Amino acid sequence: MHELAVCQGLMNQVEQIARRENAECVTRILLSVGPLSGVEAQLLIDAFPIAAAGTIAQGAELTIEEQPVRVKCLSCDAESDARPNRLLCGSCGDFRTRLISGDEMMLMSLELERRENA
Repeated sequence: MHELAVCQGLMNQVEQIARRENAECVTRILLSVGPLSGVEAQLLIDAFPIAAAGTIAQGAELTIEEQPVRVKCLSCDAESDARPNRLLCGSCGDFRTRLISGDEMMLMSLELERRENA
């Protein structure tokens, strides 16, 4: 399962941030995932407890915001939403578009509990 490897990479990033912020634990992770990212949101959710086991994020809530596919038309310069399998301009219908978003997976935020300074 490719999503398990993605979650393991995510845990590396989360642990680095948590250490830098002197966190005791991570309580919530917010990801932004586009439909063209190559990652299935439900499979990420299923793999997350396995990847998080024994880490600072064990027991954390994983929240995934699904992002729309957006394109910029090379003919009329309009920006519009598009379907993943039909990247047409929403204004003029032209097929000559450039992908603006929808192929990303980004760590948007973490909620941490910090250690008290002794």
